[in-house]
Amino acid sequence: MKADLSRRSFLKAGAAGIAVKISLLPSATQAELIETPPRPGADWLSGGKPKYRLDAIAKVTGGKTFTRDYRARDLDGWPKEQAHAFMLHATRVDRVFDGVDLALLGDELKPDRLVLQEDLVADGVAMPAPWPGFYGDVFFVPKGQTARLLGQPVAMLIYHDFARYDAAKRKLRFNDKVVRYGAEGASTTPGPYGAARYVRIDGGNPDAEDRYSALKDTTIRAGFKGTQPQWPAPGEGDAMARGMAAAAEIEREIANAGDDVLVLRRSYSTQSADASAMEADNGNVWYERGSGVLHALIATQSPHEVAEMTAHMLAKSKFALGSIDLRIGYTVGYGTKDHALFPFFCVLAGLYGEGRPVRLANDRYEQFQTALKRHAFQMEKVMVIDRKTGKFRAMTGRYQNDGGGRENFSVSVGTVGATAAQSIYYLPKSDFSAAILSSRAVDAGSMRGYGTLQTMAATEMMVDEAAEALGLDPMEFRKRNALKSGMKNSQGAIPSGALRHDEILAKAEKHPLWANRQKRKAEFEAANPGKKYGVGYGHVHKDYGTGAEAALCALEFDASGRLKLSHVAHEIGTGATTSQAVMAAAILGKQPDETVFGKVRWPQMPLETTDEPYTLSQEEEDKRMANPRWTPSFTSPMSASNSVYYLGHATREAARALVELTIWPAARSLWSRGIGGGQMAPEAVRREDLRVVNGRITAAAMQPLPFAEVAAEAHRLGLVTGITVHSFNRWQWAEAEFELPGTGRRRFAIDALSVKYGDGAPSERKALMTQGGWHFVERAAVSYPPAQRNNAGVTYYAPMATLAEIVIDTGSGEVSLLSHHSILECGNQIVPELVSGQIQGGLAMGIGHALKEYLPLYEDGPGDGTWNWNRYELPTSRDVAVWKQTAEVLPPLSDTDPPKGMAEVVMIAVVPAIVNGVAHAIGKRFSTLPLTPERIKEALA
Repeated sequence: MKADLSRRSFLKAGAAGIAVKISLLPSATQAELIETPPRPGADWLSGGKPKYRLDAIAKVTGGKTFTRDYRARDLDGWPKEQAHAFMLHATRVDRVFDGVDLALLGDELKPDRLVLQEDLVADGVAMPAPWPGFYGDVFFVPKGQTARLLGQPVAMLIYHDFARYDAAKRKLRFNDKVVRYGAEGASTTPGPYGAARYVRIDGGNPDAEDRYSALKDTTIRAGFKGTQPQWPAPGEGDAMARGMAAAAEIEREIANAGDDVLVLRRSYSTQSADASAMEADNGNVWYERGSGVLHALIATQSPHEVAEMTAHMLAKSKFALGSIDLRIGYTVGYGTKDHALFPFFCVLAGLYGEGRPVRLANDRYEQFQTALKRHAFQMEKVMVIDRKTGKFRAMTGRYQNDGGGRENFSVSVGTVGATAAQSIYYLPKSDFSAAILSSRAVDAGSMRGYGTLQTMAATEMMVDEAAEALGLDPMEFRKRNALKSGMKNSQGAIPSGALRHDEILAKAEKHPLWANRQKRKAEFEAANPGKKYGVGYGHVHKDYGTGAEAALCALEFDASGRLKLSHVAHEIGTGATTSQAVMAAAILGKQPDETVFGKVRWPQMPLETTDEPYTLSQEEEDKRMANPRWTPSFTSPMSASNSVYYLGHATREAARALVELTIWPAARSLWSRGIGGGQMAPEAVRREDLRVVNGRITAAAMQPLPFAEVAAEAHRLGLVTGITVHSFNRWQWAEAEFELPGTGRRRFAIDALSVKYGDGAPSERKALMTQGGWHFVERAAVSYPPAQRNNAGVTYYAPMATLAEIVIDTGSGEVSLLSHHSILECGNQIVPELVSGQIQGGLAMGIGHALKEYLPLYEDGPGDGTWNWNRYELPTSRDVAVWKQTAEVLPPLSDTDPPKGMAEVVMIAVVPAIVNGVAHAIGKRFSTLPLTPERIKEALA
């Protein structure tokens, strides 16, 4: 992220006076959109387990709809007439854009409004920019310039009615005469996006202080000469120079390696791929010209960013903007709807709709042409292994990813891929660098796996080859090198908690697929001439989190015990809404009666933020910490692996705080009733004895109490009856202390707190509830993880291993999966059925990446607008061994283990497992994905 500009500085430039309201769709809409799931039934939880997902009934009855399903008539307060828009796109970048020729449409089908880049310039509409260059420099290709990337829009056509819109779109599709091109022009594709390098040399053993590491010293950054990073010169000066000296030492060791070590050098490449989310990008926007209210319903994983950047876009424009009312609904995007440009095209459509709501929605051709892609990677890897011990001495990797014509999250994806490249292995010395390049390809961004799929899969392929070269069993080689608890990663950080790779390896080694692989291979091939059998193994762990995760959660109850849960989490298919409700119930002994998800208006939390959690210096952050309302970040977007751990932390902390401040004292009051201190007096009852058993609250043989009875007592006593918390994590949790009236100082793993007081609270205490009916308790002290923790890269991991049983048809070259077995460790499973669903879905995506999915990057790729699922092959049930797949999850070490974010790791291990299985089958190793039948046949020829 660029250090010289923040979101806050943008808003200060003129958008600060715009009110941003982000709301949920009301239940009274004609076609009900349920972003807030239906209230759980009275018996929804049984034995602590949910009977169904909160959105399940809506799903099976057709009531669960997505943002894409809505039109203006379905939205309360909107005009009933719906306008529609579509865009024309550039399919070449070598010639200048010379305008559009709409003569084919005739007078009858001409658009009611044509929007070009020149219109935006004239009207003062700016590009949204979380930081400079993130979304590029222009929406549409300016006349007289070349396109920055293939598929870049050149114009938007708006129609006031559907019939003319539909007819016009059909006429113009695939017509290469509509977009006019002039002479050859200079490239406008931006230069390389960034480069980072992570070097580490340990202190002689895993426990010693590192001689150099990113966490201890710094991450090394570089500029470019052409497409080549220009790294600092090695030396004894600043931290980067010392890091380059450490890198040079590793290079000398590799160059001077003797016969006592194996030096293995390999190149790998992976393809560009499409997320293929069933809901294509879409939005519906109505700009109410009289009031200046911009109403929007947009499919997005990052609603706060959409609202903030929309305010910036229009801050200096002719479009008076009084407020933004952004409604969010169910959506899915596997990351590609997180910080995507498409929502802002939807905003443009609404602005130029002449007071009408305008819907802009990609069809599948347009989705392939413009939606964010998975980054293609080129990788050069070196492994240095001691032949006697079979242990790594060093590993290096040079990674290049193609970000296409807009930067988006490309730098982040590249650096995350580099920090993950070590996979599950301890490396005494390592040097991993990422060069993030631009190109004329469709832009790439966030997508499930986030760079680690590419780099870890390559490492696992190479590990199998290294074991073979050393004459070691692949499992034995892994066991000798697997990270142990307390060891450091390649950035010099110690991962959180216990690392259980040895347990996974022991299980995998004993599994029949592995233990019987040679016998099974001989039997199968004897019985099936022309077929080759193999079993492969892949073992990885995936980080989860961004180093700046923030969340909000509120829990409150009335005197009858009716419990309400409100949360920033919204549903993108992971089951986040279900898991938050289950987590709260497990701690409180009471399932929520009402749930509100996707909540982003929090009047009880008057926090201030510069929203610079990565770039603010420690000195500046220390100054801001003096403000008890400041936080590094207000909230995070929804992503695949942040809900159960990071967003769930806010839920768990809110519930625990409610236990500390309310449940325990109220229960103690009830147990103490009567002469001599009641039933509690004869026992030594401590807070740590408190338990929830069968939905009732008990401790040390005290009478089990229903939640409603405890709630009534809490209200009678005027205790805290509502808790709102704000949490922040930078590879470590922020903690703060709060002075609470009548309670004293308490410390929680949060950085902000608001409370409500019960009916019996004294008037002076109730008078404190001035923030939307809540008392915002300014913290007395706070401890934020230091900014240096950003250099850790990651400290939270979830591991996954997969055994893949494959067969190859030597005639056709087709690879088929007979079965596969996976082993996952994810702490305490909140809802095992959701974990199972993520495993199955992730495996299918990984199998598609390994064997089928492929997009050419340039002129014959998706940017030409002719790609659809007739050309892009996805795996089907027959390809993923749907009836022959099994999985197991390691039991938690204790009931206090936190759940781990696991929705991304489950797609990775199967990729190298398949490639290693192919090597076992035919003795050929592959370094380019996907493994197509043509590549197999060529290798067999």
